[in-house]
Amino acid sequence: MTSQLRERLRRVRREAEGYLELGMPEHALRSLQRRGQLVHGDARGCYLLGESLRELCRYREALFPLRRSLELIPDDIHVWMALAWCYKRVGRLEQAITSLERAIEIEPGEAVLHYNLACYWSLAHNPHQALRHLANALDIDGNFRDFVPSEPDFDPLRHDPQFQHLTGLVG
Repeated sequence: MTSQLRERLRRVRREAEGYLELGMPEHALRSLQRRGQLVHGDARGCYLLGESLRELCRYREALFPLRRSLELIPDDIHVWMALAWCYKRVGRLEQAITSLERAIEIEPGEAVLHYNLACYWSLAHNPHQALRHLANALDIDGNFRDFVPSEPDFDPLRHDPQFQHLTGLVG
C-alpha cells in the first residue's frame, strides 16, 4: 500500500471514529462506504464499519465486516464482543456464545466478557455456565453487580438460589 493510500485510510478511520464518538453512526457509515475497497482490506476499517451498522441496529449487515475484521486480526476482543452482540440480536445465540468464549481465550481477565457470556448462557438456559461466568465477572470487577438487578437476560435465573446468593438479590 502506498503512503498516500495509508494516509487516506488513516483519515477515513479518524473521521469515522469521530462520528461514532459523537453518536453519529450514519455519518460514520457513509464515510466508510465511500472508501469501500480501501476499508475492506483494513481490520480497523472493517471493525468501524461493523460498529456503525451495529449502532444503527443493522445487526445482520454488521456481521460481514466484523467477521472480515477478524480474518485480518483474529485476536481483537472488541471485535469478538461486537460480533457476539450482533449474533445475539439476530437470534444466533450459539454463535454469540462461541464468539465470547473465543474472546475470553484471548483475554480471560476482562470482566465484561464474562458478564456478557453469563447473560447469554442465562438466555440459553444453562444456569451452571451462567453462574460460573457471572462469578468470574464479579470476582474481576465487583461493579458489575450494579448491573444485575436491571439486566433482563438474567430473568431465567432470578429464582435460582445460587444466583440469589451470588448476587445478593432475592427473586
